Amino acid sequence: MELSIVIPAYNEAESLTELIQWIRRVTDPLNLPYEIWVVDDGSSDGTWEVLQTLKAAHAPYLHAVRFAQNYGKSAALYTGFQKAKGKVIITLDADLQDSPDEIPALYRMIVQEGYDLVSGWKKHRRDPPSKTIPSRIFNFVVRLFTGIPLHDFNSGIKAYRSLVAKSLDLYGEMHRYIPYLVKASGFRRIGEKVVMHYPRKYGRTKFGWERFLYGFLDLLTVSFLVRFGRRPMHFFGGMGILAFVVGLILVGWLVADKLYQLRVYGAVRREVVQQPLFYLGLVAVVVGVQLFLAGFLGELLLRQSPQRHNYLILEEL
Repeated sequence: MELSIVIPAYNEAESLTELIQWIRRVTDPLNLPYEIWVVDDGSSDGTWEVLQTLKAAHAPYLHAVRFAQNYGKSAALYTGFQKAKGKVIITLDADLQDSPDEIPALYRMIVQEGYDLVSGWKKHRRDPPSKTIPSRIFNFVVRLFTGIPLHDFNSGIKAYRSLVAKSLDLYGEMHRYIPYLVKASGFRRIGEKVVMHYPRKYGRTKFGWERFLYGFLDLLTVSFLVRFGRRPMHFFGGMGILAFVVGLILVGWLVADKLYQLRVYGAVRREVVQQPLFYLGLVAVVVGVQLFLAGFLGELLLRQSPQRHNYLILEEL
């Protein structure tokens, strides 16, 4: 299989028929073995019934899986990546705002130009300012934070080498930072392509303003996981040692000061336990020990969760 197209869909019953037909008009002339995987992310609007009808009309190209509930876009992408058999995997959103006409160029950039990941850049975005302005701020912050010179990190249209896509450990809301995760996995050939973007034709957006707040929190989470996910002791142990040493220095200084006063003056102005610094030092020592133990626990629990990708699939076509 040369090409797999993965489409996460949540309440997109109105657009799927047109989207699948559009994809086939573009991909059939390529004369490549290809497949289309649609992941129904717990839709409640008849998306699955539409897919069942489309399956009959577009077999053997179209495949679909259905989640028991809405797990989110990251879960849908992860499942689609694991199902896909193509050497190149291209993702599209199901709302018809991403153009399937970009598929041939994206495929060539992976196969002929050797990119590991190509991310679409909606340079002329057909969305209201309430979405475009926060998105620009978000992308600017992520560029500074990650050092990856992309204009649109959260673009739904991307192309991957199969190995790259299948190596991604996606859950929660990590799909927003796929280029960062790809880079952290050791794949450095990350490119960008200006893509067409269309106004939403059916339904309404599934994302509200709160996604930008959550996006910043997710950035902190992903950054921590990328840097310390495989070595939690480096973070917790390092912080623990720092706190422990600071606490010891404070307590040691107070004890040494008391001994000095006894030797020089024969008396002390205040006992050690009467000084606030003593309790600050004691707290720092205790916190240091706790952080150090947290690092050990993190090492023991590393990659521990067999349920992380336990998404309940009700049916598969």
